[in-house]
Amino acid sequence: MDRSRSQVSLYQFFTGMTEYVFQTRLGVADPPLVEYISALLARFIHTDAIYRIRNLSGRRLEEIAAMLVEAEARQGDARREVHRHIGDFTLFWTGVYPEFLRRMEREGRSDRLLDYREQGKRAYLIASTLENDAKRDENEILGRLSHEFELCAYGLSELRREWERTDPADGEDRPGPWIIN
Repeated sequence: MDRSRSQVSLYQFFTGMTEYVFQTRLGVADPPLVEYISALLARFIHTDAIYRIRNLSGRRLEEIAAMLVEAEARQGDARREVHRHIGDFTLFWTGVYPEFLRRMEREGRSDRLLDYREQGKRAYLIASTLENDAKRDENEILGRLSHEFELCAYGLSELRREWERTDPADGEDRPGPWIIN
């Protein structure tokens, strides 16, 4: 199967799982929000998407502190995109892989001093307020993600539990996403 077909299948998997978890477990029936989170998960299956922000010399940025500095150095839509990515990055790690945050603290990284939830909410809010008429609908979603960050992070943790759950009917593990280098 070529990459584009597998990406579509992966997106469909995440969309179904996200709809199920958000509607049945959380009582949130919000198609644009579900679509955004599904696309985020499908995109972040690859590490190059997780760490897509680079500084001006081309070095990959792996910590929020460095991304925040980079966001302030940029203007217009480039600044908006870095802030949106910071929101996505913090939501992903907070909701799907919170053990990453604990490991980061043990490793002594500079981000250990940051509150990922607060930084994510702030980044989404900034991105939602930077004017871009072509992305008005996305700005609305980003604003909601800022205000509903904790709910979305909890929903992502429930999604992870769902895809890691064993199917009691056949005892086989369900297929789940893995981060691909």
